[in-house]
Amino acid sequence: AIPDGIAPYDDERLLEEAYLLTDWYMPALFGEPTPDGVRRSYRDVWLSVFPMVHAQPPTLVLRDYHVNNLMRVAGYDGIKACGLLDFQDALWGPGAYDLMSLLEDSRREIEMNLISGMLERYHEAFPDIDWNSFIDVFTILGAQRHAKVIGIFTRLNVRDAKPGYLTHIPRLWRLVERSLEHPRLAGLSQWLDEHIGPEMRRIPPCQAAAK
Repeated sequence: AIPDGIAPYDDERLLEEAYLLTDWYMPALFGEPTPDGVRRSYRDVWLSVFPMVHAQPPTLVLRDYHVNNLMRVAGYDGIKACGLLDFQDALWGPGAYDLMSLLEDSRREIEMNLISGMLERYHEAFPDIDWNSFIDVFTILGAQRHAKVIGIFTRLNVRDAKPGYLTHIPRLWRLVERSLEHPRLAGLSQWLDEHIGPEMRRIPPCQAAAK
């Protein structure tokens, strides 16, 4: 499932995305660049859990797999009827990523019973998967993606004067906090409590500067 020429979803790429929280959201929230030491400790938290991500069998990861990028293709049935948009940034990495991206959508609320049902459907389709490890990776990648998107939506406002995306930030923080209930993310939970406490997890000021 991995075409030739597709790059890996490695630590460098995962960190580059995760840093969007420290490099855009935190400066917008606090009005100053994130200190280097704080940024390094954030990196160390992620590097402690990424080995679990890389232990998953690799496959094609579209990375922006959500309802807005799926379309019904007329004249086809079954899986062939599902058209894919916005796949130019595809990499190879853990299969949990695109499923997580679909079920923990940054722009819409999805009921927990639907999420649970779709996870069960996936597990039934791949019964040989180490399901506990899969859920570990699903949760880690969820926290990483939501942190990334919080930073992206902040950047769209600060750099590109597109404040409309800020309305999704409270939902993204709820998704992050749901991920933090998983014991694998105890280190990230502690880091966030220290540097972006629950009372600070909000839409940043629109006029704030970024790093």
